[in-house]
Amino acid sequence: MDTILTYFDSIPSSHRSAILIGGIAFFWLIEYLIPLIRFNYKKINHAGINIFFTLTTIVINFLLAFLLFEASEWAVANKFGILQWIDLQFPTLSAWWYVLIGVALLDFFGAWLAHYVEHRVPVLWRFHLVHHTDTHVDTTTANRHHPGESVIRFIFTLLGVVIVGTPVAIIMLYQSMSVVLSQFNHANIAIPKVVDKWISYVIVSPNMHKVHHHHTLPYTDTNYGNIFSIWDRIFQTFATKDPETLVYGVDTYPDASENASLKSLLKIPFNKYRPPTTLNSDE
Repeated sequence: MDTILTYFDSIPSSHRSAILIGGIAFFWLIEYLIPLIRFNYKKINHAGINIFFTLTTIVINFLLAFLLFEASEWAVANKFGILQWIDLQFPTLSAWWYVLIGVALLDFFGAWLAHYVEHRVPVLWRFHLVHHTDTHVDTTTANRHHPGESVIRFIFTLLGVVIVGTPVAIIMLYQSMSVVLSQFNHANIAIPKVVDKWISYVIVSPNMHKVHHHHTLPYTDTNYGNIFSIWDRIFQTFATKDPETLVYGVDTYPDASENASLKSLLKIPFNKYRPPTTLNSDE
């Protein structure tokens, strides 16, 4: 574990880029070989929109990254936060447990909580809608976030770094895992249901997360997790649905051409609110 932490403490930007690009390429290939759904779409054209949002997310995170480093250095230097308290109270705790707790807590604040709040606060939901408008969910959907949402999620991650008292190495490890796991659980890949079920007891599996992308409530408001599935189980937001019955997208933006227009997507947060068409779907 010490070797892993040393690596992530000073991981080069080129390596982080390789993790992002390598993940997309790997799951993109698997989608060709064993697709869950055989979409009738031009995969390259669909990816173009999502890669644009991926690039805007990268730029925003790069420009704001210094805040994560400053927050981490302050927390560690002042022994502030959950991990720092654990380190003082349990100095002999295994590094593996220390890292696992740190990554899990960052996953809660930076992913689950951010995601949950976005679904509960109307102004934040408008930014998050861009992610849900994708009617062909695949691995490129993972980073389909409006620039405004990228800022929102960064703020939650920053909050998590301070509350958790996270060293830089664990932040970098968490972000790397978050990218790959998000690509994995959005990937359009067929996994035997029993295997997917067992995976979902630990991490967010593809079938588990796809439920969140069903186009109507109440499914849209379930399965908020990104890395670990434990948070949805603890807060009772876990749900299941046969992947063969899923309809991707969101009922308030059903127009496929509108959802494939970059100009339209960028304007979504500033559109008039559209109430959901189904408040309690039993589909």
